[in-house]
Amino acid sequence: MESPQDVYTHGHHESVLRSHRWRTAENSAAYLLPSLQPGQRLLDVGCGPGTITIDLASRVSPGDVVGIDRSAKVVEVAREAATEADAANVAFEVGDVYALPYPDASFDVVHAHQVLQHLVDPVAALREIRRVTRPGGIVAVRDADYAAMTWYPPSAGLDEWLTLYHEVTQANHAEADAGRRLLSWVRQAGFDPAGIAPSAGVWCYATPEDRTWWSSLWADRAVASNFAAQAIAHGLADEVALEHLSDAWREWGTAEDGWFSIVHGEVLARA
Repeated sequence: MESPQDVYTHGHHESVLRSHRWRTAENSAAYLLPSLQPGQRLLDVGCGPGTITIDLASRVSPGDVVGIDRSAKVVEVAREAATEADAANVAFEVGDVYALPYPDASFDVVHAHQVLQHLVDPVAALREIRRVTRPGGIVAVRDADYAAMTWYPPSAGLDEWLTLYHEVTQANHAEADAGRRLLSWVRQAGFDPAGIAPSAGVWCYATPEDRTWWSSLWADRAVASNFAAQAIAHGLADEVALEHLSDAWREWGTAEDGWFSIVHGEVLARA
């Protein structure tokens, strides 16, 4: 069966990878860490530049870890990061979440961070993830929920950014508000409800350093990432409008009382 034609809203512009490299097991997969044990075999789906994957590998060592991403370019970035970290128990490969190149019951743990929100058919992906997880193994999924993002002080420009983001993802047949839907998707994928543990996690950017970092990377993404290119291609915005959104992000970043939070849905499920 042919895989659905997903469109990655963010792409792999430097401003996107700058965000992804910030992610660690501690700030992005804390809900999974108590379930990890040395010797487990783990698959990280949609691994991006590999920072979370490499952290998880240190938790399950000497168990083997595989990180997959559909972008060959970003897989090379992850491999370089693993070499620099001397992470000998992790390998990175190009792969398709709808057709994972592994036998049934290959992994003790399968992890996917900020992946399902970009998929046309997240339930099909979860079924495939479940297939490669051993019986009794753990599937861990975490996704942001854009409609639940909130900030201070109020910003008409950021309101416009959020509206446009939803419009772009809808045009891509993806779900920006995935966080609130993870529990439903996991249940639809056939996981036993008795083995499902839903939760939520938060990223918060409120220190001067965090505000500067978060606002500057989204100011860049608003005009230079795949999100910007797709907004123009779908006829949802022009370059002037995108510059306006970029300026709004930079203005918010200068607010001394600026605060931004991102709520994530999280689910642990027994295969």
